[in-house]
Amino acid sequence: MYTKGEKLIPVALEQEMQTSYINYSMSVIVGRALPDVRDGLKPVHRRILYAMSELGLEHNKPYKKSARVVGEVLGKYHPHGDMAVYDALVRMVQDFSLRYTLVDGQGNFGSIDGDSAAAMRYTEARLDAIAEELLADIEKNTVNFRPNFDESLQEPTVLPSKIPNLLINGSSGIAVGMATNIPPHNLTEVVEGTKALIDDPDITIEKLMKYIPGPDFPTGGIIYGGAEVKNAYLTGRGRIRMRARAGVEPGKSGKESIIITEIPYMVNKAALIEQIAGLIQDKKLDGVTDVRDESDREGMRIVVELRRGENAQVLLNQLYKHTRMEETFGAIMLAIDHGKPVVMDLKRMLQCFIDHRKEIIYRRTRYDLEKAEQRAHILEGYKIALKNIDEVVNIIKKAENREAAKNKLISKFKLSEIQANAILDMRLYQLTGLEQDKIEKEYLDLIKKIEYYKSLLASEKKILGVIKDELDEISKQYGDSRRTEIIGQAEEFQVEDLIAREGCLITISHAGYIKRVPVATYKAQRRGGKGVSGLELKEEDFVEHLFTASTHDYILFFTNQGQVYWLKVYEIPQGGRLAKGKAIVNMISLKAGEKIAAMVRVEDFTKPMNIIMATKNGFVKKTELSEFANPRSSGIIAINIEEKDALIGVELTSGNDEIILVTKGGKSIRFPEEQCRPMGRNTRGVTGVRMASKDEVVCLTTVNDKATFLLVTERGYGKRSEFKDYRVQNRGGKGIIGLKVTPKNGSVVKACKVTDEDEAVLISTSGKMIRMCVKDISVIGRATQGVRLISLSNEEKLEDATVIIPEEGE
Repeated sequence: MYTKGEKLIPVALEQEMQTSYINYSMSVIVGRALPDVRDGLKPVHRRILYAMSELGLEHNKPYKKSARVVGEVLGKYHPHGDMAVYDALVRMVQDFSLRYTLVDGQGNFGSIDGDSAAAMRYTEARLDAIAEELLADIEKNTVNFRPNFDESLQEPTVLPSKIPNLLINGSSGIAVGMATNIPPHNLTEVVEGTKALIDDPDITIEKLMKYIPGPDFPTGGIIYGGAEVKNAYLTGRGRIRMRARAGVEPGKSGKESIIITEIPYMVNKAALIEQIAGLIQDKKLDGVTDVRDESDREGMRIVVELRRGENAQVLLNQLYKHTRMEETFGAIMLAIDHGKPVVMDLKRMLQCFIDHRKEIIYRRTRYDLEKAEQRAHILEGYKIALKNIDEVVNIIKKAENREAAKNKLISKFKLSEIQANAILDMRLYQLTGLEQDKIEKEYLDLIKKIEYYKSLLASEKKILGVIKDELDEISKQYGDSRRTEIIGQAEEFQVEDLIAREGCLITISHAGYIKRVPVATYKAQRRGGKGVSGLELKEEDFVEHLFTASTHDYILFFTNQGQVYWLKVYEIPQGGRLAKGKAIVNMISLKAGEKIAAMVRVEDFTKPMNIIMATKNGFVKKTELSEFANPRSSGIIAINIEEKDALIGVELTSGNDEIILVTKGGKSIRFPEEQCRPMGRNTRGVTGVRMASKDEVVCLTTVNDKATFLLVTERGYGKRSEFKDYRVQNRGGKGIIGLKVTPKNGSVVKACKVTDEDEAVLISTSGKMIRMCVKDISVIGRATQGVRLISLSNEEKLEDATVIIPEEGE
C-alpha cells in the first residue's frame, strides 16, 4: 500500500548507517560535548547562564532556588534530563572544579572529598560577578540568536564573553570519536598573554609562554616538566605531570609528619586518604603510624605521621609513587571553531578570542551608533520646536487632531515623522529654560559619541585598544596570584623540588651536632634583652657556628684543616628550638681533629664567582667557585694549611669586591680582592695582614658601602661603623684599629656587614640565643668600645653571631 504522493528511495543499509551515525556524531560534538572556542562554554552551560540572566539573578540580587533555574533551562532551552542540567550548574559553583566560579551558590554543592550536592530543591544560586562579564552587552545585538527547540523563543549561539573563559576555566568532555581536556589557567597571565598577541601578531608560542608559563589549577599543587607544557601549547596535546604539595614537620618525641596542603586537580581527597590508609594496612608503606585529615575552612591539611627515626623524604617519594599524590593531566586543546572541532595551539586559542571580541565590539559600536543617531535626530527636532515654540504651540492648538498637527509640523518645519511624533509627545515642563539647556547639552554629548563610534568602526587599531583596556579592567577586578607552582623539566626533577623554599638557621655545636631551624622560630627582641634558649646542650658543649641559608641551597663546609665538604640544606635534619641536632660526623666524613671552620651558601656553581679564604695566621687565598663543583664524600682540599695555623673564614666574591680582615685584638685591614690572584685548590695563599705575636685573625668579610660594619665582642658588646671609616690599604699591611679592645668588652668575636633591614642573631657558649633588629644597634666611630647587645653572666662568653634577612610575613 502506498500513500498518495509518497516516494520511496532505495538506500544501501551501510550508507544509511554511516550517514545517520555521522549526523548523530556531529550533533553530540557541536551541540553537547565540546566547548566553543569563543566563550569557552558548552551549550548546557551557556543556556544556564543565559537563563539565570533572564531571571534577573545578578550577583547583587537575591538567590533563587536551583530547582527554579533548572526548570527555566529545561522548559525554555535545554530539553534533556534535569540532573544533567543540575550537575552542570553544581560544577560551575565548585571552587575546586573551576578556577573562577561562574555561579554563586548557597547551600551544599558538594566537596573535594567527593560528597554529592544536596537536591536542587534545597540549594540556591545566582550569577557570580565574573559570569556577568560573559553576558555583558548581549542586549546590544552583539551575538546571533537562534530559535530554541520548539521555536517559541530565541537563544544566543554564543555569549559576548569579555573574559577568555576557555583558557581560564578549561573544559573537559567526551564526544563521539574525540575528547577535549583543556586545563585552567591564571586570569592575569592569560590577559597579559592576550595583550602581547594583540601588540605583536607574529609573536611565537615560546614568547607567549613568558606571559602564560603553564596551567594554574584551582587546587594548587606542583607541575613539573616544562617540556610537556610547551608541547601542549605548541601541538594542542601533552601530558602534564602534577604532584601534591607536601612538606615535613617535626612533631613530639622526635617524630616527623608529612603534611599535604595541596593535591592534584580533580583528585578526591577522601579517596586519597583511603588509598594511603590501604597502603599502610597492606604493609606497602612501612614507617607510617597514622594518617588523618585535619582540613578546615582555613585550608587543606592531611597529616601522615611517621615512626621515629624514619626518613621522611623516602616515604614522601613512596607516597608519590603509589598514590594519586602524583597524577597526569592529558591535555587535549580541542574546541569548536566556526562549527568545526579543531585541536588548537595556545596562540590560535588566544587569536580566536581576540577575533571574537573584535566582532563583539564592532557590533556593539554599530548598535550604539544607531541608537545615538536616532536620539540625535529626535533632539534636532526638539531644538527646532524650542526655537519656534510659539508657532509650534499655535499649530497644535489649532489642529483638529494629532494626525493633522503632525502633518502641519512636518510641512512647516521640514521635520521627519519621527521628529514630529516626538514633539507631540513632549511634556510641558520640557519647555522650561533648564530643560532646554539639558536638551542642548545632551545633543552635544551625542555628537561627540557619534564621532567616537564612527572613528572606532573605521579603525581596527582602536578596536584592539578597546579590547586591551577592557582586559586590563577585567584583570584588575578579578585577577589573582598563581596557585600552581611550575618547576623544571621532568628529567631535571630533584627531591628538593618537593621541599618548600624557606630561610633556615643552621647551628653546629662544639661537640659536633648540626641542625636547621626555621628563621621564624626566633622572634625579634629589643637590644639588650636576655634572649631565649636556642639549644639544650650538655654543660661542656656550646654552639660554635651559626649560619643562614635556604632549604634549596648548597652548603660548602670548610674545615679548620682546609678541607671542604658538600651538602644540600634540606639534607641537614630539621629540629625544634631546643633540639640537640644530629652528629655531623654521621653526615660528612670529618677526619680526626677536623672541625667546621666556615660554611658558604651556594645556589649555582656555574656562576663566575670566587671563594676567598683566610687563615688564623693572616693568609688569604682566592679560588674560582667552579673548582668546588664536584667534591667527594671524603672531602677535597680547599687550601693548604701550615702547622699551628687554621682556616677561620670563607667568603663568596664577584671578583671586584674589597676584603676586610679583622683580628682578635681589634685590628682591621681593607684591600681590593684584585690584589689576590686566583690560585688552584692545593695552594697556601698569600699574606693578607701582618699581626702582633699573640694576635690572630677572627673574621673575613667583604665590603658593601650601602651597608654598615658590625663588630661584636666576647662580653656581649658590639657596634656598627661606616665602611668609609676603614680606608683602603695594600694587602699585607698591619691594618688600623677597628674596635677598641678593653677588659670591659673583651676580644673581637665576629665582624660582618649589615643593613637596617637585617636582624642579628647572637649566641653564647651556654646556648643562649637572642635575635634583634640591626637598626637598634648604634652606629658609632671606628676606634670605640661599642654598646651592650646581650646580657651575659660572668661565666658566659659570646661565641658567635650571624645576620639574617627577615622572611616576608614575619
